Amino acid sequence: MQGQTIGIKLKTVQKFTQDGVRIPVTYLQVDSVEGFKPGDLVKVTGCSKGKGFTGVVKRWGFKGGPKTHGQSDRQRSPGSIGQGTTPGRVYKGKKMAGRSGGLKVTISGLTLMDIEMKEKLFLIKGLIPGAKKGKISLIKYKENKKFVPLMKLGETEIKETEEEKIERLRKEDELKENLEEANEAKTEEIVSEEKAKEVVEKEENNVKN
Repeated sequence: MQGQTIGIKLKTVQKFTQDGVRIPVTYLQVDSVEGFKPGDLVKVTGCSKGKGFTGVVKRWGFKGGPKTHGQSDRQRSPGSIGQGTTPGRVYKGKKMAGRSGGLKVTISGLTLMDIEMKEKLFLIKGLIPGAKKGKISLIKYKENKKFVPLMKLGETEIKETEEEKIERLRKEDELKENLEEANEAKTEEIVSEEKAKEVVEKEENNVKN
């Protein structure tokens, strides 16, 4: 089916876009590249990494108890888990310690940055759920209108639009003018200091004579 495929997560690296921004990119080995092109927004579904039995601080981000006033065993405890006589039970869905990870996770809004046709590799911006060699499914749902391609291997120049070039040159000219003004002011200050020294020396010589 076009615009939908499955694959295997390979690795995550850092790359540069053509406007000089460094981004994380994840490689995926896919079964089919039909219906996909760079700039597509995709939904990625995978199984998150299993973390085993974890406490409430790691599993749910609880703050934990106080570290002082004799509370030596309360730092990573969950605290109260319910009321007393009424209702006299723990509500269903209470956030407590338990097994975390290993669940189906879907992330949308990821951009397909590049496609290597021969190896059937997708380069996707961002992080993808699951461990290396984990199975991943992808669905294309629209295009990224502000898409900026990756910088190719060997490229050193940052590509820019005409407006960006004009703005960059304007800022460079302003910077040059500011530097020239600062140098002129510094030169005038040095000259005035030298004149003041000469006047002081002349007065001292007159006093001696």
